[in-house]
Amino acid sequence: MIADRVRAIWCRELGQDGISDDDDFFALGGQSLIMVNIQGAFLDELGAEVPMDQMFRNSTVASISAYIESQGAVAP
Repeated sequence: MIADRVRAIWCRELGQDGISDDDDFFALGGQSLIMVNIQGAFLDELGAEVPMDQMFRNSTVASISAYIESQGAVAP
C-alpha cells in the first residue's frame, strides 16, 4: 500500500514514529528543506515525481498518497 511507504518516508525524514494518515506535515514540524528531501525520496523510492506545489497542497500522508496513486507511476 502506497500510504505505508509514504508514511515510512515521512517518519524517517521527520525523525518521528507513529505518524498517522491525517497528521499534517507542517504541524509535525515539517519545513521546506525536509520537504525537498521527501520529494527526492518519492522519486528515488516510489518512482513518483511530485511537484512542490502538490507537496504543499497535500500535506497529509493520506492526501499525498492519493495524489501519487492518481499519477499511476509507483515503483513496486
